[in-house]
Amino acid sequence: MGDGTGSTTRGVRVTLPERVDLCVVGAGTAGAALAGHAALRGMRVLCLDRRALHTAGARWVNGVSRADFDAAGIPQPQAPELRGADTAFHLVAGRGPERVTVRGHGVLEVDMRHLVERLHRRAEEAGAALLGQVRVHGVSDRRVSTSAGVVEADVVADASGLRGASLLPSRSVPPTDICAAAQAVHRVCDAAGARAFLDAHAVGEDETLCFSGVAGGYSILNVRVAHGEVGLLAGSIPADGHASGRRLIADFVAEQSWIGEPVFGGQRPIPLGLPQPVLAHGRIARLGDSAGQVFSAHGSGIAPGMVAARLLAETLAAGGAPDTYAVRWMRTHGGLFASYDLFRRFSQRLSPVELRTLMRVGLLDEASAAAGLAQVLPTPNAALLARLPQALWASGGALATSLAATVSKMALAVPLYRAYPQSAPLRRAWTRAAESLVR
Repeated sequence: MGDGTGSTTRGVRVTLPERVDLCVVGAGTAGAALAGHAALRGMRVLCLDRRALHTAGARWVNGVSRADFDAAGIPQPQAPELRGADTAFHLVAGRGPERVTVRGHGVLEVDMRHLVERLHRRAEEAGAALLGQVRVHGVSDRRVSTSAGVVEADVVADASGLRGASLLPSRSVPPTDICAAAQAVHRVCDAAGARAFLDAHAVGEDETLCFSGVAGGYSILNVRVAHGEVGLLAGSIPADGHASGRRLIADFVAEQSWIGEPVFGGQRPIPLGLPQPVLAHGRIARLGDSAGQVFSAHGSGIAPGMVAARLLAETLAAGGAPDTYAVRWMRTHGGLFASYDLFRRFSQRLSPVELRTLMRVGLLDEASAAAGLAQVLPTPNAALLARLPQALWASGGALATSLAATVSKMALAVPLYRAYPQSAPLRRAWTRAAESLVR
């Protein structure tokens, strides 16, 4: 156990408590949200991060819906954390001209630096202890071994990300299921040039222009000009032979003389694929990227991680075990995430021409794009279902066959995850059934 005298880690004096109810590994959005929720419910909480706390978590601008903040039990952001709200979203196939425009989607543009800081402050004010520059080496029963000593914890939550502590065995993530994402905010050095760019693409200031399929079917380059700055978001699958999100942004900046010096931003490999089939074992639970709780359609794990944090905290505070959280999350949310991962795998093979075809025949429309932005399943549209056979025929044989197979598998995913077994021994067979969906 910790001796209460503290240890020195990277020149920083760190004192661990001897015993806590919950030790959270990772102080990003998921881990910090969990620390706050658990402390507010009266639990003794220690939250550790291998980086300094002021650098923990995402450091860029990310879209999070109002509904997800509500579902996560986190108050909605205000400026300067909030950088935009409900801005029109123009989804373009390749570089155009076909597009789908979504308005009133409820997605907020959030500065992750400020959100992480707010979550840290919320957790500390509730009584949680947050420590940076501490690495977790492993867990044995209740003993958590760290670079600053040993602490005893009733429950350990791994929110350390894709390449973090790896406290539970994980299904490996193949390179073709890793999105190389990047986001950057630059100053606008030529307002007239920015205006000309927006006019050329029929986009207003403070609206998002999303070039999709620019580096493979699963790729985007988002451009949003507002208040003298331009936000750029890009992602792709380099293992498929494409430029990374960082390279896409660099090339675009080099092309556009109206874009000036960088202000801030960041990059991260995002794990796609099905959620990890085991979210908890014994006293250990995981959430966020380490749990595969990433919305594959656009490669974001910010909102899912915070929603999972609330569910885990509520479960533990009510006396439930980590496994109870795992079953609840899988049954409630797993089918949604698996469904959209199936669609991601379909879209990853599409060309810009095929994307344009889907838009032209109405299979990729405002309603389906809005559902993806909001991270919900689209509501069945009677008119679309009526014209679906004709639209599939018009889209071409191979594309129609692939889309039909994907839609049929998506329909199976939700009931399969609702049947996630309570009994651990039955989960091996269930896992084989889930993995067969993506073969």
